[in-house]
This record gives sequence, structure tokens and C-alpha cells, in this order.
Amino acid sequence: MSLKGKRIGFGLTGSHCTYDAVFPEIERLVLAGAEVLPVVTFTVKSTETRFGKGEDWVQRIEDLTGHKVIDSIVKAEPLGPKIPLDCMVIAPLTGNTMSKFANAMTDSPVLMAAKATLRNGKPVVLGISTNDALGLNGVNLMRLMATKNIYFIPYGQDDPVKKPNSMVARMTALSDTVLHAMEGKQLQPVLVERYKDEN
Repeated sequence: MSLKGKRIGFGLTGSHCTYDAVFPEIERLVLAGAEVLPVVTFTVKSTETRFGKGEDWVQRIEDLTGHKVIDSIVKAEPLGPKIPLDCMVIAPLTGNTMSKFANAMTDSPVLMAAKATLRNGKPVVLGISTNDALGLNGVNLMRLMATKNIYFIPYGQDDPVKKPNSMVARMTALSDTVLHAMEGKQLQPVLVERYKDEN
């Protein structure tokens, strides 16, 4: 299967420290011929951190994809019935958004886009970046892993000594995960020794 001509939604949530790993993967999707529709949470758009200003990240993803960001729940809803996606990606996926998704809450454009995609029976690919994946959020992670049409970019502990509950996706596997997900398969292995490969 090829990504050429595929329509992929790409949701960004507020794990600002992970954007530098994610944006090259967005570019890879575009270069592979996919149409990428960017979706952002309110936090992404409005927050300024040591990793940059929200408005700058929004401009960057718009420049990469050639599309204006979808930044409201109302704008995201048509990704179900009117503008169906072949796949929806959320990367990075924060623990906050993960917990909401696992408990059927839809209070952001990214979550609405994911819900609309699942409603159409299409895959949603998640790239986690959370400090409590092995803590209180572990139950939500496992709930999503056991849910039909949800797939994970392989992930592992990013700093098992200083942050033992933290897990982050190996973002370089994003495109491969999307390709597998569109065939109804989870890229394996899903649990990886991320910190040895990327730090």
C-alpha cells in the first residue's frame, strides 16, 4: 500500500517538547504524496513555551501541509461524514488527551476528528508522549490499545531512571505505523527500548 493520494488528518496536542520529532514525520507523509489535514488543540494554538510560540507552530504546520489548521470542534466534525479521512494521526498525544479519548470525551478539535474517523470505521494512529503512561494513565493506555481501529506508534520509556512512568512514541516509525494501520495491522513490536535508540 502507498500513501499517495491518501487523506490523513494530523492532530497535534500540547506536548511541545515533542514537536521537533513530529514535524519531520509530517513532512515525510507529504513527500510520500498524502494529503495532510492539520488539526490542533486550543493549547497548541495559544500556548507559548520554551519550545516556541503556538502561532509559530501553527504557521509551520500550515506551510508543511498547504492547509489551514482545523482549530475548532465545528470545523473538525465534517471529517466524519463530508470529508472522510483514510487515517487520523494524533502525535504527540498527551496524557490529558489520552485520558479523555479513552473515556469518550470530545472537547477539542483533535478529539472530534478522531471520533469522526472511528465513526467511519477508519484507523486512528496514536503517538503517545506522557509522563504518566505507567502511572494513573496506564488504565487509559490499555483501554485504547484494546479498542478496535486504534493503533499505536511503537513506544517506550524515554528516561526510565529520572521519569520511570514516562513513555514516548518512536516518532520515526510514524509512516510505517500509518501504512500498517490502513491494512488493519498494528506495527510490531509496539513496545520498544526507545531511550537506547533515540537519546
